[in-house]
Amino acid sequence: MTILVDDAVDRRVRSVSVIPGRQRWEVGPVLGRKRTAEQLGAWLRSQPGVLSARASSISGRLLITHDPALGSREVAGLVRHAVGEVAEDVQPAVVPASRGAGVGSLARKWWWRGLAPKQVGGLSITYGIGAAALVVRGLLQFPTVRLAAVVAATGVIVYRGWRRSRARQLGTGARSPVKGGLRTILGRHRRAFWIAVAMSALGQLLYLTPLLVIGWMLAVLTRGPTSLLAGLGLAGASSQLWFLSGLTLVAYLGYALVSYATTIRWRDLANTIEHEWRGKVYAVVQRGSLGSLERERTTRLADLLTTDIAQLGRVLSGSAGTIVEIGVTAVVLIGSFLFWAPHLAWIALLPAPAIAAASFYYQERVAPGHAEGGETRRQLTSQLTNNLEASATVKSFGAEDFEIERIERLSQAYRAANHRIDVETTRYSHAVQVFSMSALIGVLLFGGSSVLAGTLSLETYNGLISLPTFLLLRLPEVGSAVEDYERTLAALGRVLELLELPVEPSGTGRPIDVATLQREIVLDGVTFAYPGRAPALRNVSMRLRGRKTTGLVGATGAGKTTVAKLLLRLHEVQSGRVLLDGADIRELRLEDLRRCIGFVAQDAFLFDGSVEDNIRYGTFDAGRDDVMRAARLAEAAAFIEAMPDQYDSMVGERGVALSGGQRQRLSLARAIVKDAPILVLDEATSAVDNETEASIQRALTEFARDRTLVLIAHRLSTIRHADWIYVMGAGGEIVEEGTHVELLARAGVYASLWRLQVGDGERD
Repeated sequence: MTILVDDAVDRRVRSVSVIPGRQRWEVGPVLGRKRTAEQLGAWLRSQPGVLSARASSISGRLLITHDPALGSREVAGLVRHAVGEVAEDVQPAVVPASRGAGVGSLARKWWWRGLAPKQVGGLSITYGIGAAALVVRGLLQFPTVRLAAVVAATGVIVYRGWRRSRARQLGTGARSPVKGGLRTILGRHRRAFWIAVAMSALGQLLYLTPLLVIGWMLAVLTRGPTSLLAGLGLAGASSQLWFLSGLTLVAYLGYALVSYATTIRWRDLANTIEHEWRGKVYAVVQRGSLGSLERERTTRLADLLTTDIAQLGRVLSGSAGTIVEIGVTAVVLIGSFLFWAPHLAWIALLPAPAIAAASFYYQERVAPGHAEGGETRRQLTSQLTNNLEASATVKSFGAEDFEIERIERLSQAYRAANHRIDVETTRYSHAVQVFSMSALIGVLLFGGSSVLAGTLSLETYNGLISLPTFLLLRLPEVGSAVEDYERTLAALGRVLELLELPVEPSGTGRPIDVATLQREIVLDGVTFAYPGRAPALRNVSMRLRGRKTTGLVGATGAGKTTVAKLLLRLHEVQSGRVLLDGADIRELRLEDLRRCIGFVAQDAFLFDGSVEDNIRYGTFDAGRDDVMRAARLAEAAAFIEAMPDQYDSMVGERGVALSGGQRQRLSLARAIVKDAPILVLDEATSAVDNETEASIQRALTEFARDRTLVLIAHRLSTIRHADWIYVMGAGGEIVEEGTHVELLARAGVYASLWRLQVGDGERD
């Protein structure tokens, strides 16, 4: 009979976020298994109601979008069933039940519950540790055996801790799912990293030198000249004291110089890493497909690009140097004790196994807390940003108390997550201090006894006693460094996940010659739907004639803005084609296509800068004259020149210093400066008064004389003079088309809209 002892596949999955139509999951079994991740995504995509599914073998995350009609429990069941389906080929390990039972019994007796080993075939690590303990007990009279036992126990615990850590990475993803985290962060800067490590090690050696020398100085003061220095020609106590003092001064001066250079190098490396990662990640975000970006929270992306990437550099400027210094101190301590007092070496290192065990136990406890705290922080930041941007809405509905309570709940959740981490961190730090001080007391007691017995010289004792003290007082910093590295790995996992965003094609496709462009656009049987929604366009065919004006009207949600986005390839059609001069725009170079189209959105966006900077945006080589001409055509010159600094006036964040109509006119001026052969205006004058709109239309008539102009509007007066008008229905279909006069004569949808807006008195 056999029993399962170690799952080869951990099928535990965990939901990270759930919103209608979209869920994120942590799926351990796909970690490091690209083929399994692909199979999982393909299996889910084949299920009814699942719109898209993408699993990452790098981050262990699954993103699934689905029909909102599917409940969260149904989706959870699909995910867990899918994991089981794609992971069936991984078989668990088995061992005989009788052997496993014995090991399990011994494991339950292990005093450190967090490190209790699982049952394994053959001789278990628990048996190994027990056997080592018996050997030590039987050979206590041999100090080298005691030291070997301490080192072996430390090695076993470190190895088991590493294996458990790796199992968590490949299983649940609770800790960072990133393999080779430090190598990934460093990239091409590994040589600079090792130079910084070498400089830190040299600086620490120079810093430790006086600690050894001071012991000799005390011996000279208490016992007179030492024979070792006398052999160098320094016979008197005074000359030996001056020599040792000078050596101390030189060592400290050297340490100061090396420490200064090392600090600069670490910080320069950290800043360089942070700069390159931010540039790399932001490039992906900026070039990411609009559909992918719309599914991400803006505040989450901003947090990743600032806080998480800053963490990648912070671990190098702080924790890396600390670990090197403590490591060098430990090496010097072991070497010194083995050379001068081998019978005390095992006492100095006695806390090492306990500290190693505590470190891995601590990592296991705080890793989920870091993930929870990070997610809670992003939710809090997102809600704060939304509330500040919606201040007028909150006040107009009298919802101040509601928002205060909501922020209070999120802040309390963030505080609770951090409190749990702080409790574990404090517990770990104090445990390390207790272990360390026990070793210090042992060195003081047994080392002092050796001096009294005459088996250890006083100068050697004085020199050695300061080394454990210095090391043990710094050991708690290992906890902070471990915590910092855990935060860094968690941040790196989120950054790598962001790098998986689909990006738009760049530099590929057929170039467009603007000089020969006929400027005619055709939609041929186009259908498009946003994720989780009904189709916005259904089999739409329309012709936007070159150098003519075409109007699009229809009810809200009829798909008019979607047409504009498809022309710019902000989204890709799901069936049908969009043609420019007879060529499918998917075969054209994307940069050239967008260079040929000027677009003014209904929600005019202005950057935090001057009026001139906003008008010139995208056409950065435009001169002041071009900017002023565009402002006049957009009927913006009057209010700009009335501002204190005119074209140098600052518009504020998102143009908050301007009215909606002023923002629209600046956005229109920006499109005019671009001077594109095709101009698409999506409700571009909806926020201006009728008189201003009429002036803008007269100016645009002249500006668009040799251009293809597409006008999207609810206000029919905006498009009444268009050469051709398409009327779109609520289902994303074209219900009417023709000229203004023809559509009125039909007495259909367009005529009904016209009567509602203008009345029966005016027919043309």
